[in-house]
Amino acid sequence: MTTLLVTVPGGREGDAALELEWALGDARVRRAKWRGVLIVKTRLEKDEALERIKEFDTTAIFKVLPLEKLVMSKKEVIMEEAFEMAKERIKETESFAVRCKRRGNWISSGKEIEIELGAKIKETLNAKVNLTNPDWYVWIEVLGKRTGISIIRPEEIIKKRVEF
Repeated sequence: MTTLLVTVPGGREGDAALELEWALGDARVRRAKWRGVLIVKTRLEKDEALERIKEFDTTAIFKVLPLEKLVMSKKEVIMEEAFEMAKERIKETESFAVRCKRRGNWISSGKEIEIELGAKIKETLNAKVNLTNPDWYVWIEVLGKRTGISIIRPEEIIKKRVEF
């Protein structure tokens, strides 16, 4: 089961949901509490789902991001889970960047998590920070009381042009 976070222009959630269902075939799309945010679950493997969306001609999708793990939105839980996931993937010679997008008020600061988690990964794993062109992203999406975490390569983030 693959979970994707999809951002779309506010008001175009319905169009984007149809495009995602067409592109993926087997997909359950639900709107998040925030305008322009959809959560998609599909039985397709992550790589196949991303490839299908990348190739599909869309008009209402901004960005597609795989979410590998959902955890409770508590700073300590997010930090611990993200660090454990990073330890499994990021090697000493590789670079990384931490990105945290906060929606809702369940944590006080996304920037704080980026800085603290980035410092811990840098010091403990001896990895290099590269904010512009990293080998890996430690991607954190706080969605109210649930938080999605992914350790992904830049090419796993799909960015599309939206037609208005």
